[in-house]
Amino acid sequence: MRFGPLLVAAALIVGGVGTWVWVKDGSATPETPRPAGKGKRWASSEAPVPVTVVPVAVTDVPVHREGIGNVQALAAVTVRAQVDGRLMSVEYTEGQDIQKGQVLARIDPTVYQAQLDQALAKKAQNEALLVNARLDLERAQRLMTLNAGPKKTEDQSRAQVAQIEAQIRADEGAIDNARAVLGFTTITAPMNGRVGLRLVDPGNLLRGDSTGIVTIMQTTPISVVFTLPQRDLPSVTAAMARGPVAVEIMAADGRSVMATGELATIDNQIDQATGTIKLKARVANETRLLWPGQFVSARVVVETLTGAKVVPTAAIRRGPPGTFVYAVAADGKVRVTPVEVTLESENRAVIASGLDVGTNVVTVGFARLSDGKAVEVITPGADPGSRRRGKGADKPGDPNPQAQPSADAKPAEPAKPSDGERRRRGGDTGSTGDRSGDRKPGEDRPAREPQRDAATPATPPKGASP
Repeated sequence: MRFGPLLVAAALIVGGVGTWVWVKDGSATPETPRPAGKGKRWASSEAPVPVTVVPVAVTDVPVHREGIGNVQALAAVTVRAQVDGRLMSVEYTEGQDIQKGQVLARIDPTVYQAQLDQALAKKAQNEALLVNARLDLERAQRLMTLNAGPKKTEDQSRAQVAQIEAQIRADEGAIDNARAVLGFTTITAPMNGRVGLRLVDPGNLLRGDSTGIVTIMQTTPISVVFTLPQRDLPSVTAAMARGPVAVEIMAADGRSVMATGELATIDNQIDQATGTIKLKARVANETRLLWPGQFVSARVVVETLTGAKVVPTAAIRRGPPGTFVYAVAADGKVRVTPVEVTLESENRAVIASGLDVGTNVVTVGFARLSDGKAVEVITPGADPGSRRRGKGADKPGDPNPQAQPSADAKPAEPAKPSDGERRRRGGDTGSTGDRSGDRKPGEDRPAREPQRDAATPATPPKGASP
């Protein structure tokens, strides 16, 4: 009997293991699936997924190459004084649009008018000398005809006339110069444009090497200089070979077009430091939205895809199978459809293959989607659950008696959970039957029924037989 205690211990161990296995198998026994409406998680997994869809459309899609740059005036001039003198007046308004030849300022012309007068007087003096020299020449020629005078006198008279004539021509040059210098005292606009802020006020002494009086910018039309990566150069040059290339100037939001123009030229070299090349566009700028020095984004339309199939960019999904979309079939279920995307922007994507025109693709509601999942198409902004709630609502004249309970009917008592379900619930919440995690904040705890002794029979309902 030495092995008696060991046998008893072994029997107890085997019995305990068997009991544990039986309890575990009993608790893991799958339950009968709940009918619709009896479980929140079960219902949410089987209900159609609310989604928003957009059909595949056909449109012409421009292909852009975008870069950044700044706006430059088509022509810019700094107006400076060409002569020294005191600034008498300024005859323009800051920010005014002016025309070529319009008077901008005047400098004191007194000194330069005197110089012109001196040149004119010098010419008049020489003209009088010329008249006298020509008379002397005529007398010398008559004497030579009569052999009454020497030949030398005639030659000297002829030289004197030629000398005075040369002095008169020099006087005419001096007069032109004096007249030009006098004209510099009246400063005019060299081109059409818009003047900036005044740099010098009247009364100041101007020098020929001063910083300037005012600047003039030609802003209609205007230029936009921007850069593109060198990899885009072949497509841009090919587009220019086909004809005029449109350039779109983008607004600050990066979505709307502020102005349009035409590509004028491409720089003759690539910047080796940045690997970019400069391009220059010309914009009419009739609305004056572009201003010299302004930073802008410009995009060149290098190509236009005619009759392309497009979908919103939000519909494009990527995963291990590659690029795909969720297409809604006729049976109300989605299908994972591989697609080939040739061009994708912020708002739309061009589909080369995989979809037909008019096919609805999902754009919102991907959280619980999978291949073959039933979906419910909703309009943007609608309540996803309103239609499902409407399906189960009571309608007048509903033939289903369960949907229209009588006024005398008492509410049915909730079904008591099985032993295995109670154990699982208790393991999840920490107490048997207490699903505190399902209660909303502020909801009262349900009252528990008092425990009864197993030996004490339950009190039968009134009027029922024991």
